Formats: sequence, C-alpha cells, structure tokens
Amino acid sequence: MVNKVYPSAAAALEGIVQDGQLLAVGGFGLCGIPEALIDALKDTGVKDLTVISNNAGVDGFGLGKLLETRQIKKMISSYVGENKDFERQDLSGELELEFTPPGTLAEKLRAGGAGIPAFFTKTGVGTLVAEGKELREFDGETYVMERALVPEVALVKADVADRSGNLRFNLTARNFNPAAAMAGKICVVEVERIVATGEIAPDDVHLAGIYVHRIVVNPTPEKRIEKRTTRARKV
Repeated sequence: MVNKVYPSAAAALEGIVQDGQLLAVGGFGLCGIPEALIDALKDTGVKDLTVISNNAGVDGFGLGKLLETRQIKKMISSYVGENKDFERQDLSGELELEFTPPGTLAEKLRAGGAGIPAFFTKTGVGTLVAEGKELREFDGETYVMERALVPEVALVKADVADRSGNLRFNLTARNFNPAAAMAGKICVVEVERIVATGEIAPDDVHLAGIYVHRIVVNPTPEKRIEKRTTRARKV
C-alpha cells in the first residue's frame, strides 16, 4: 500500500506547489479550513497564485495570511465580507476577483472532479456573473455556460482519515471540502487523526481515498468558529 501520510504540512506540500498555480482550498468562512496547510503554503513563498475558495479567511487568519503577503494574485470566490484586506485589495485593483455564486462554485468543482468540462445554469443570468460567457436558451429560459474548475492542487480539511485516504468530515465542516478534493489533480488533506484502514465503516466514508494523495495530521487546530456549545438539561 502506498504511504500517503507525511510527517508535516511542509513535507506534504514539498515538490507540488509552485508559482502561478491554480489551487482550491476547502472551507466555508472559518469552518473546515486546512489551517496547517495554509500556513505551510505561506512559508513556501510561492506567489502569483489563483485560489478557488468560498472566501479568503479573515484578516490574519486562514487565506487572509496569503493576502497579507501578496502571494495571491486572483481569488475565485463568492464572498468578500469579514476580510478588510481582501476588500481593500479588490477595490484598489491589487487583486483580481472572479465573483462566483456559491452553488455555482460548488458545481464548478464537482464538475471538474467528474470530468464534465462545462454546464448551464440560470444563476447569474443578467448580472456581471454572466458577462463574457456563452448564453443559451432551453425551454424558453436563458442559461449561462459555466466552465468546470480543475485546480492543480487542492488543500482540504477532514476530521478523520484512514491510511488509505478514506475521509470522514465533521458535520458542516464538510462544506466545499469534498468537491475541492475531487477536482484537484493532487489532493492534500489535513486531518485531526488517522486510523487504520478499514476502521471507518464503509457507510461512514464521506470521500473515497482514491481522491487523496497526501495526508498530514494536525491534532490541535485553532478552529476559530467550530466550537462545542452545551446547555444544562432540566431534570
């Protein structure tokens, strides 16, 4: 069996990231983001990156760190809020931004992973989202053609992996992660723990290991937004 487990995030990125790449990074807001892999990507110093992600973290955390160091030249995203540096760079023309509705973004990644080059959707018709794109009429309705996304590297976050790369995600932290993993030509996953192959029941596998190439363990991520809240029950 091929060993997919790497000793550190830096080792997991070695030899696969370079200037000018198209990358996908999983997560939604601050939920389910590969924190250690983003830090390791920052430390590589690679630049001129185009990054596919729902948003770009917040100032000083997540992908916000790569915006601060100007390693990202373009974001393909659906949300700019919560990140003042993202907003400032976009409005000043320092950063290119391709706005993409979140459902369309998810489908562009899913299509890329499924080998579908493009699809038609009504979302965005008549807005700047459709500018420069092919329009076509189906059953009296206008649709815009969206091209699939196939990033060279995908960085994703899961809760548990087995040594074959089968993944299980934690509740809503699943979000864009499976689609990003499937679309990436090379997928690197950050997990909180690794178990033996076969320990995750087949029905509990959220993403098959065939999509995962490298695994790194980060047992104590900060997870700023993922917090357990409880309340006392009345007896």
